[in-house]
Amino acid sequence: MRVLAIGCHPDDLEIACYGTLAKYAKLGHEVFVCHIANGNLGHVEIMQDELRAIRLQEAENAAKIIGAKHYSIDIGDLYVTAENDTLVNRLAAVVRDIQPELIITHNDHDYMNDHMQTYYATLRASFAASLAHYDLTATTPPTPVCPIYHMDPVTGTGFIPTEYVDISDTIELKLEALACHKSQIDWMRDHDHIDFLDLVRTCSKVRGYQSGVAYAEGFRPNHNYLRMTTKRLLP
Repeated sequence: MRVLAIGCHPDDLEIACYGTLAKYAKLGHEVFVCHIANGNLGHVEIMQDELRAIRLQEAENAAKIIGAKHYSIDIGDLYVTAENDTLVNRLAAVVRDIQPELIITHNDHDYMNDHMQTYYATLRASFAASLAHYDLTATTPPTPVCPIYHMDPVTGTGFIPTEYVDISDTIELKLEALACHKSQIDWMRDHDHIDFLDLVRTCSKVRGYQSGVAYAEGFRPNHNYLRMTTKRLLP
């Protein structure tokens, strides 16, 4: 199966679903990750262009750890919107290139608008990628509309999962990938006094308590027309 995870910022997928993605990869599935925003505003000292380059490399390094192929749409922070046709065109091209059978992305309610807009852009782009005449310059074929799963927001606030994935065997790989985002981990430790690796481990442990395992990640299926399936797609 081809699995595409679409996150907003370069570390969002690592936080929310990299344990699951690592599990897919271990089971022999093809895993692809794509971030929409380039994270250029995610620091108080490093300036935008330098930070953009740093965070792109951090995301590349993280994807390699779990055996995923990495894509970037490269939109500036706070400029992510589903009404941005350039963004949607670029994302639709990624979808057509990958031909995913499952997409994982943000929830439609989150603390940050960029995250919510990433979901709506994903919904729009994945449907556009199914239309033969949407992009007449495309060299890749249309792809069928596929199911979407929503991943946990940071700390799980306001999100009640309906499905869980046991990541007890991939939690360390998840944290190793997250640790690649040194610019963010150092910034949050020094300026916000947050041990982010510990926070993410703790949230995974909470989801594990809820589902009867050591560590877990929580998801909810998208219930829009054409997005539902009778199959268990999560590992």
